[in-house]
Amino acid sequence: MIKVAFFGLEEWEKKYFQDRGIFRELAIEPIFIDDILTAEKVPLAAKEVEIISVFVDSQVNVAVLEQLPKLKYIVTRSTGFDHIDLPACEAKGIAVSTIPDYGEITVAEYAFALMLSLSRKTYEAFDRIRETGVYSPDGLKGFDLYGKTLGIVGTGRIGKHAAKIARGFGMKILAYDIYPNDEAATELGFEYVELNNLLKQSDIVTLHVPYVLANHHLINEDKLALMKPGAYLINTARGPLVDTQALVRALKGGKLAGAGLDVLEEEGVVKDEFGYLMREGSEADLKAVIANHILLDLPNVIITPHNAFNTQEALERILETTAKNIGEYLKGAPINTVKTKK
Repeated sequence: MIKVAFFGLEEWEKKYFQDRGIFRELAIEPIFIDDILTAEKVPLAAKEVEIISVFVDSQVNVAVLEQLPKLKYIVTRSTGFDHIDLPACEAKGIAVSTIPDYGEITVAEYAFALMLSLSRKTYEAFDRIRETGVYSPDGLKGFDLYGKTLGIVGTGRIGKHAAKIARGFGMKILAYDIYPNDEAATELGFEYVELNNLLKQSDIVTLHVPYVLANHHLINEDKLALMKPGAYLINTARGPLVDTQALVRALKGGKLAGAGLDVLEEEGVVKDEFGYLMREGSEADLKAVIANHILLDLPNVIITPHNAFNTQEALERILETTAKNIGEYLKGAPINTVKTKK
């Protein structure tokens, strides 16, 4: 049997695979490693495997690959793959597969949960009642989504579903994508515009693009300056799409009315600040920690811990597709593979 190392599975996920006989059906021997995979944490049990399965909190870089000499296939239990060094994998002949379509409904719904929390000040209302016992709507006036302009940056699976939801709220929809989907625009009634125009016209901007180097700080100081005064920014995609320090300035200066963030720049540092303090970190890491703490303290910002994907239904879809990816790879016809763009 081929050994497959699974990093970071929860107990219910292991049971899900086992109860359905998936490992037996695939004729694989699973190795469960509860920790994430990093260069500092490559267990001996994983060094002989041909296949690994990881999540976004693992970091599969050159230093990791050098410690896995027999590795031929990586399946990440996510749509995004910025935690995997694709060029390094390609140089070593290692195939990489993702889960392309488990969460378009799930993540799009979450983006609107953040929008509604901001527009109706639900967290602020709850927090005030809990902390003070004051049961009054004074100071909690919000606004309707109906009639507002939503700017959707990225019209892939998640972005298209966000447009469907926005139609239900009666919003006007503008969209930007380097690969426009005219059929979807006609079907869902949205209009493609250039990014700058979208930022200038939108009351709320929601990000649904992957993180690649070309998208680093897609929303930077200049782009934030273009946004409508009093606009809101929603990010359920990837933290590095937004220049955190520029966002802090836009929020504290009153340019933006608020932000809903399910992802942060330098999330790894945020998760392990003590570890960062114990090792030599970069100045950029330190600035990210400080900027993220400032965001956490702002009353008009809602931050959640990369939770948009996290529903039972979506997680089960991830596991099913993970099993399918492994099965097709073992048949010699890997699916859902990703490669660097030439």
